[in-house]
Amino acid sequence: MNTSNLDSTFAALADPTRRAILGRLALGETSVTELAAPFEMSMPAISKHLKVLERAGLIARGREAQWRPCKLQAGPLQDASVWIDEYRKFWEQSFDRLDDYLRTLQNPTLQSKEKHHEHKRK
Repeated sequence: MNTSNLDSTFAALADPTRRAILGRLALGETSVTELAAPFEMSMPAISKHLKVLERAGLIARGREAQWRPCKLQAGPLQDASVWIDEYRKFWEQSFDRLDDYLRTLQNPTLQSKEKHHEHKRK
């Protein structure tokens, strides 16, 4: 997995307007004008957001006569998801260990058994 691609993906996702644009494109291809409608910003500002998304590989823009459709490209999101999943595994294992420890604190019988096992190991 290319880290510069991940950097571009996360940089693009850092902005709420760009995340909203991706959310709209997840529903299907649409025009730049339709994408801009819910936002109180100029078309040049929307265009800058679209350029960031396009450079990150998150959208593709076309041109069909007067219609300029935008389309979601989900590949970079999948790459980011894979990267995040590695950390999810770490946190799940950490929480599992914390659960085990808290159970021993709540149950004195388990706590004494664990101390007994520790003494045997030493």
